[in-house]
Amino acid sequence: MMRLFRQFKRSPKTLASVPAYALWAQNYPAHAHNTLMQLEESAMRLLMPDLAGKRILDLACGTGRYGRIADEGGAGVVMGLDNSHAMLERAEVAEVALATNEALPLRSASLDGVLCGLAIGHLPRVTPTLSEIARVLAPNGVALISDFHPFQFLRGAQRTFTAPDGRVFAVEHYSHLISHVITEAQNVGLHLSALQEPTYDGVPVVVVYRFLRLFHA
Repeated sequence: MMRLFRQFKRSPKTLASVPAYALWAQNYPAHAHNTLMQLEESAMRLLMPDLAGKRILDLACGTGRYGRIADEGGAGVVMGLDNSHAMLERAEVAEVALATNEALPLRSASLDGVLCGLAIGHLPRVTPTLSEIARVLAPNGVALISDFHPFQFLRGAQRTFTAPDGRVFAVEHYSHLISHVITEAQNVGLHLSALQEPTYDGVPVVVVYRFLRLFHA
């Protein structure tokens, strides 16, 4: 599993996200299963809008952690999208589909909210995903997006997991500076309305953005 500040004598082999999650899916639960994820989820819940009756997308849903939270919050429609078939097979979301973040198979302005947890770091570029999120959100819709804090990866931390056979792998990760994410979001019509940077032992480990869909990009 993922651990905070895990140290290795030799760096583990890095896998692209799709083959990594094909291995990880077998033991990846649909809840926050370590300290970092618990910190992230607490910050996401703190910034989460009222979901009752809303149309909500769990983007890069994995096993459906945020889809389940949306269901518990009374959302009217909940769907999950992910590019990992293995994770979707275990997703605790009724409506799921295989898709990439950069090409969402949804109508423009068809959603009230997008929840995207710890996924944009797998992407070398955030702008296509932010543009798609802006496209599918209705005016005044809300996007909550979390990522591992860039500070951690700039100081050498890795995103790792243990496969069922006991081997440890790193998952591809790209560090996106907070200012860059905010600027690119603004350029596609997403206005930053809140930001959280949860810490562990006084060090920021996660960043959570709350964006509001503007009427015009």
